[in-house]
Amino acid sequence: MKGIKNFLNRNNEDDASLDRYFSVVRSELPPKFQICKKVPVETELSSSEDELWEEHETSLDELKDLSKKLDEGELNLSEIESVKTSLLDLKLELAERILESCHFCERHCEVDRKKGERGACGVGKSPKIASEFIHMGEEPELIPSFTIFFSGCTFKCQFCQNWDISQNPNSGIEYSPGDIASLISEKGKGRARNVNWVGGDPTPNLHNVLATLKECEVDIPSVWNSNMYVSERGMWLLSGTQDVYLTDFKYGNDECASKYSMIPNYWRTVTRNHKIGFFDAELIIRHLVLPEHLECCTRKILNWIHDELHEDVRVNIMSQYRPQAQARNYPELSKRVSPDEMNKAFRIAEEIGLKNIVK
Repeated sequence: MKGIKNFLNRNNEDDASLDRYFSVVRSELPPKFQICKKVPVETELSSSEDELWEEHETSLDELKDLSKKLDEGELNLSEIESVKTSLLDLKLELAERILESCHFCERHCEVDRKKGERGACGVGKSPKIASEFIHMGEEPELIPSFTIFFSGCTFKCQFCQNWDISQNPNSGIEYSPGDIASLISEKGKGRARNVNWVGGDPTPNLHNVLATLKECEVDIPSVWNSNMYVSERGMWLLSGTQDVYLTDFKYGNDECASKYSMIPNYWRTVTRNHKIGFFDAELIIRHLVLPEHLECCTRKILNWIHDELHEDVRVNIMSQYRPQAQARNYPELSKRVSPDEMNKAFRIAEEIGLKNIVK
């Protein structure tokens, strides 16, 4: 416990790209999901889906206005009255409807998960958690992080280091959203800087994350730790609920994505979602350098971040790749990344002009 307190009290809050996150950590501002609970919704939740999405768009604008006033010190969240039906309630209703023809991710499997059908991810309606613990191995600004590993994933990465979790959606223990909220209160409060939703990937459990945040009474930042293969409507449901998007930007083209992760339409989807995430919250982008993929993936990704987002976006160029799972079936992936390749990856970032690289 003493070590965790030392991490919580240390001064590593000099990254301006994460200013608001640090303000939430210091309890100076509320996490976004708590603000979402204060935005009133007038439309009955039994209304048509089109009417609900229209209300959602209007309410998101109200959320932005309210958040701005809170961030600028014009209001205090505790002074705002509770509402009968909130924007978070509306998001939950829309998420429940999506479950009946599931399109939380860009695969758009359209299966009825409420009736027990399962799509490509294999994840059921209720969340299965493979593990949950205080994680000390994340980016320095995030640790200690109360990390929740969901079973199942939208990808089938042939080199996945969590293969037993990502490709086994039935592993782990089933928890209700209320149970998970209790875990956050018991293990996160005072011991962690954030609650970190990961897997596998959290996307198939988007509805359960929202339901957990509704039950959560702890003022703790929420971190969406994802491959960002979320559908556009899934991203709009997340909008206004997350404090940080911790993204896994893997590939610079659709060919590599299809070959190694068995997914279509990768580039269009993840670039769209990074733009949505960038304007919605704060962003940390991870890029795992793959052997022999500096030009087709690393350079293109880093160029895109600089040109389409900002030179000061926090980027973690990662050297942790090692051949796991099915990687040895691919000669180019059956080895570690060399020191020369990693040095070149950092030189590329410097040449491009990215200013905020995790060291």
